[in-house]
Amino acid sequence: MSEGELRKKLKWLMLFRILFSTLLLGSSIIMQLGESPLPLSSPLIFLYGIIALIFSLSAIYALGLYHIKRHLVFAYVQLIIDTTVVTAILFVTGSFSSIFSFLYLVIIIYSSILLPKKGTLVIAALCSIQFGIMVDLEYYGVIYPFGENDRLLASVYTGSQVFYKILITMIACFAVALLSNFLSEQVRETRRELRIMEDHVKRVEKMASIGEMAAGMAHEIKNPLASLIGSIQLLSEDMRYDTDHDRLMRIILREADRLSSLVNNFLLYARPPVGRVKAIELDKVLADTVELLKRDANTNGRITIAKTIQPQIWISMDPVHLRQIFWNLLLNAAEAIDGEGTIEIEMCASKNRHAVVRITDDGIGMTRKDLKSIFNPFFTTKPAGTGLGLSIVHRILEAYDAWLNIDSEAGKGTTITLQFKQIEPPLKSLLT
Repeated sequence: MSEGELRKKLKWLMLFRILFSTLLLGSSIIMQLGESPLPLSSPLIFLYGIIALIFSLSAIYALGLYHIKRHLVFAYVQLIIDTTVVTAILFVTGSFSSIFSFLYLVIIIYSSILLPKKGTLVIAALCSIQFGIMVDLEYYGVIYPFGENDRLLASVYTGSQVFYKILITMIACFAVALLSNFLSEQVRETRRELRIMEDHVKRVEKMASIGEMAAGMAHEIKNPLASLIGSIQLLSEDMRYDTDHDRLMRIILREADRLSSLVNNFLLYARPPVGRVKAIELDKVLADTVELLKRDANTNGRITIAKTIQPQIWISMDPVHLRQIFWNLLLNAAEAIDGEGTIEIEMCASKNRHAVVRITDDGIGMTRKDLKSIFNPFFTTKPAGTGLGLSIVHRILEAYDAWLNIDSEAGKGTTITLQFKQIEPPLKSLLT
């Protein structure tokens, strides 16, 4: 969770805390006033103090929110204080017999929204410990809830009843912590997938409009360029040999060929050719491409490749296109590593009958600004390059209803996630 997102949730928590606490404590004051003729009895004064404390803490939290940079630590502090406040509420409203013990569960639920799993379990443990200590002290006569100074808890409930109440409360705290954390993780994952799909749709729409324009421009450039190259070759054959002229002709032809290659790549981006689709065993194509990368002169002995590959995953695609995709992505990962480094490859089946491939490098990474433009044609972070590689990969994947996502952080590396539609293995592969 980003710092900005966490700060936004902390704002909502502050508002919720004020509204929820004021509602509950206000209702308890009304109930107490209806039962007691003394509006300034000790329990009510204590409740007034708790309300004042909550408002004071909320004001301090609001001021600190814009001055404290480590919002996760700030969230821990608020939640720990909340558990103490709830314990105080229980103490003033009957301790063992208080109806407000469910507030512990409320704290645990919203802690799962703010904290990771371990943090939620820590809050659940704090709630259990505080409740257990409070009830034990009451049972042994060390403390008395308000209005119960003349009655010992042990005279009303047996030790086993007190033990089971504490045990049930502890089990409820940890059960709610695990369940709410699981649900929160599911919500976070769903939001992440929706955000990725939304970005993918936006890229597709943008690249489709650029592609239509690019196709026309590429054809308009390609035809006169071919005539230009042919004319220069004819001129070079008919002209009298001259060292300077020959050198100039070779420069013209070399640059014309480079321009022709660029136009061909641009055409490939604009309108990827229809491939010969067939059933492919994904791990074999990936393994072959990895072997080619290992033998490449620029990566041999410099890059360590670690693989975790699940076999027997089949997709429907042109093998040539798939090899081109893997080669471009693996080569980009290798070129992003300055000196020695590692590329980790993970391939597995995921939910909804999809195959997922993740390629992670520990290279230089990219900034958030670069990530927003990484799929734009001619955008590149390399000193040399056309900036069409990822754009072409994206367009080819789009033709097969597949997609990719890139996560990167400057100085820490990049993770590229590919997702393909999985198909059933061909019958002949099952028979062999």
